[in-house]
Amino acid sequence: MADILILAALPEEGDALFPGSGRRDGGAFAVRRLAAHGHDIAIACCGLGKVNAALCAGMLGAGADLFLMSGTCGALGVAAPGAYWLAEAVQHDYGAAHPGVFRRYRAGEWPMGDAGETHFTALPDPGLGLPHARIASGDSFVACPDAAADLASGVGAVLVDMEVGALAQVATRLGKPWAAVKAVTDDANGESGGDFHANLGRAACAAAREVERLVALVRAAPAVGAAAEHAS
Repeated sequence: MADILILAALPEEGDALFPGSGRRDGGAFAVRRLAAHGHDIAIACCGLGKVNAALCAGMLGAGADLFLMSGTCGALGVAAPGAYWLAEAVQHDYGAAHPGVFRRYRAGEWPMGDAGETHFTALPDPGLGLPHARIASGDSFVACPDAAADLASGVGAVLVDMEVGALAQVATRLGKPWAAVKAVTDDANGESGGDFHANLGRAACAAAREVERLVALVRAAPAVGAAAEHAS
């Protein structure tokens, strides 16, 4: 049995998870609590952006054994439609601005000198069978092919969103394992605004189905080795 905190940025993403079940709590964040597959689960709608995701995880995650995130994302030119296991997360707007170049660092580390690895690593895939991807998270909605290409080449990401990197940083700081599944709504280009709204419901449900499968695969509180490996 595990206590699992699942974050979703938007109500559409949160409501797609275990629909119609649980009881709702008030507070700074809308939370729905339920039991499923032998686990106690809290589903929190954190709102958009890294600060909301980090604040929500920090406030609600003290007793959680596992942090999860479900929701939607953009594709950086190479990812096909569908849901992805987010094996790695990078905060693409954390780093140092030098003349003519923005040097990215692992969020929370000194943005000076050798950058080294910039990503946070999720827990090992328990066997969902989804394609694996690195996601780039930042406090901007990417709707520009040039910006998308920069992220793809600069951080090696194939997906972009506004929250997973922050959740990964909080989980790592707290020594807890994390995982995320997101489904593509748009191609991070000039059509992204319309595509996002048109595909939000479908993609939210696709990610939610996979997160529910993931919860069913969790047999006990996961080991924190994957998180602790990158905590230092």
